[in-house]
Amino acid sequence: MASAAEQLAKNLNFGTFAKAKALQQRIWFTLGALLVYRLGTYIPVPGIDPDAYALTFQNASQGIFGMFDMFAGGAVQRMAIFALNLIPYITASIVVQVITTASPRLEALRKEGESGRRKINQYTRYLAVVFCAVQAYGIAVGLESSQGVVINPGWFFRISTVITLVGGTMFLMWLGEQITSRGIGNGISLIIFAGIVANLPATIIQTLELTRTGGIAGYWGLLLPVIAIVVIATIVFFERAQRRLLIQYPKRQVGNKMFQGDTSHLPLKLNTSGVIPVIFGSSLLLLPATIASFAAQGDAPQWLQVTAALLGRGQPAYLILFAVLIIFFAFFYTSIVFNPADTADNLKRSGGFIPGIRPGERTAQYIDYVLTRITVIGALYLTVIALIPELIHSQLNVSQFIGGTSLLIIVTVTLDTVTQIQSHLIAQQYEGLVKRSRLGSKRK
Repeated sequence: MASAAEQLAKNLNFGTFAKAKALQQRIWFTLGALLVYRLGTYIPVPGIDPDAYALTFQNASQGIFGMFDMFAGGAVQRMAIFALNLIPYITASIVVQVITTASPRLEALRKEGESGRRKINQYTRYLAVVFCAVQAYGIAVGLESSQGVVINPGWFFRISTVITLVGGTMFLMWLGEQITSRGIGNGISLIIFAGIVANLPATIIQTLELTRTGGIAGYWGLLLPVIAIVVIATIVFFERAQRRLLIQYPKRQVGNKMFQGDTSHLPLKLNTSGVIPVIFGSSLLLLPATIASFAAQGDAPQWLQVTAALLGRGQPAYLILFAVLIIFFAFFYTSIVFNPADTADNLKRSGGFIPGIRPGERTAQYIDYVLTRITVIGALYLTVIALIPELIHSQLNVSQFIGGTSLLIIVTVTLDTVTQIQSHLIAQQYEGLVKRSRLGSKRK
């Protein structure tokens, strides 16, 4: 028998959406915030010659800067105030979460609830400012080393660039938090999503132009859309896949009546971590690669030049490190968002149990066993999907090929946002049913 939530979901229609005024306001707020973000990607950092920089970026867009620009929504290509996007904040989040698991003080702070999470978020912001300042200074020095890009090189340009880029990232952090609290969906993910989607038309046109001029073989022009459709279908299948554990509740007696025990399911997503491992892995990989590529210019040490070459996009070391980071964060983030011990305790308190498994510690061990096995499949799925564009990129040399990483972010964020919209509509419809039921009881 379908649950009440499933029955409500089946009855959703345009009329339900038209009545959900609060949801409409959230959607309009989200669209307005994303529009502000897109406008900011066209405001350039002061003190740069646009023509000279465009030539420099064109020569470097095949490497790590092409991927950086993909996440920044074209802001790197224009060296805009949002060029760093949210990469420093994501990197800081990774570091803080890793430290939290190893620090008893931060772990206790996380368990305090909302107040503890606010303090941890504050620490994350402080660390993000540090990372952002380091990357911004590296960008300023790298721009000065490029011939004719900076109009007046010197400390004034470096300081102004650092302030501008740090301010841009801080604004995006605030904007993402506002979208999460006052809009719909996850603000950080939606900002990255908007940047990738904004590059889609240019990427499609670029691919078609390369096919027409012979830059890539003609059969690739037909094969790439097929690959994209297969990747999208694979992502949707794996993101919706679940392992459902049967939960049984014992019979209960209320007064003189005996009620039959209920059964339900504990859904475990095949990919519990979502798109986070890919975003975390990409962000963490961009930081050393960016520093190495800037520092390797000019009279840099030989070892630094070798490091920059090894971390180049499409290189074996880059692919191996990317895969290792994705697998690590798939397990790490799953352990953060899902605690088998807490789930087992909640089942025990509610009287539920898994048939054949003793409640309590044995149930927690069983859930952890099942979750580990399906996370292995989820991590391998994420790794394969993320490495497909890198392998194709190394073969075709297309600077902005939209492949697995981008499609994974687009599809996952879209599914998550649609799910949240449906949740708001179901809540709206449920409230309406409750109100009508109360009115009917009063009339009787």
